[in-house]
Amino acid sequence: MVSTINRTLALGLGLAVAAAVAVSGVVVGSAQASTTQLCQSQTAKVAGGAYEVQNNEWGSSAPECVTTDGNADFTIANSSISTSTSGAPGGYPSIFKGCHWGDCTQNSGFPIQVSSMHPGAVTSSWDTTQNGNGAYDVAYDIWYNKSPSTSGQPDGTEMMVWINHNGPPQPFGSKVATTTVDGVSYDVWFGYQGWNTLSYVRTSGTNSVSNLDIDNLTADAQNRGYIQASWYLIDVEAGFELWQGGAGLATNFLGQHQRKRRTATDDHDRPDDAPGRRHRGHGDVHGGQQLVRRFPGPGRGGGQRFRPHPRLDAELDVPR
Repeated sequence: MVSTINRTLALGLGLAVAAAVAVSGVVVGSAQASTTQLCQSQTAKVAGGAYEVQNNEWGSSAPECVTTDGNADFTIANSSISTSTSGAPGGYPSIFKGCHWGDCTQNSGFPIQVSSMHPGAVTSSWDTTQNGNGAYDVAYDIWYNKSPSTSGQPDGTEMMVWINHNGPPQPFGSKVATTTVDGVSYDVWFGYQGWNTLSYVRTSGTNSVSNLDIDNLTADAQNRGYIQASWYLIDVEAGFELWQGGAGLATNFLGQHQRKRRTATDDHDRPDDAPGRRHRGHGDVHGGQQLVRRFPGPGRGGGQRFRPHPRLDAELDVPR
């Protein structure tokens, strides 16, 4: 389990568009498709800079690397990580959107003040490959800060959402409740290690989620007193905390949608046939994308499959 040892975190997001990659890793492959290998604390901007993949091996020195093809995806190519499952993980290879220890992706739409969030404002879809080998979790790592930005450790709440796990690892802290959010049952864990560490652990694991509503999870956490309305959502990450092994685990797609709350003025200011005008009975529809974690230092942090739409729009609208 994630113990009282300070951990480094990381999380991720995705946009399924081909992109050239400026990276600190090693590029291998053919003229048709290049693959970038990232090891230790190396990172790579992907999807035209909209997302960032980070290897984020912060609690181990064993050989472990990921590869990415420049889209919002990555695969754990090899891992010899072997740490105690009663302590902190060896790393959190992941992909993120937002600002991670001052390292920010382009045009992320963050920060978003918690008071402006509402159901459907920030939703996420994530498709993974899991092999059941080793000890790991499959988790979002979502960061809230008391101010709009920080160059270091966020000082609000770290909210993890475990969609699955393998082996004996458990979240940091202790189980405080079981709840249901949007029809999904979660065990709720909480601990304090200089900041709030809150984990929602699905009682029934899955390989993928579609339109996970981060707003409703945030509201549940706020009702429990773990997040304040004046704080800011600054970063959403998705990946795998590795205690043992993990080779072959992959993020195939990670997509985040952000929708602003429209007002009557927004519609009345547009002619009836104006592009983007919302008519009664039709909700806002915006293109897809998505979203890992770490501590002082290089980083860290978290069956059924669906295929993303082949085209994902890069537009993000921020709630207001």
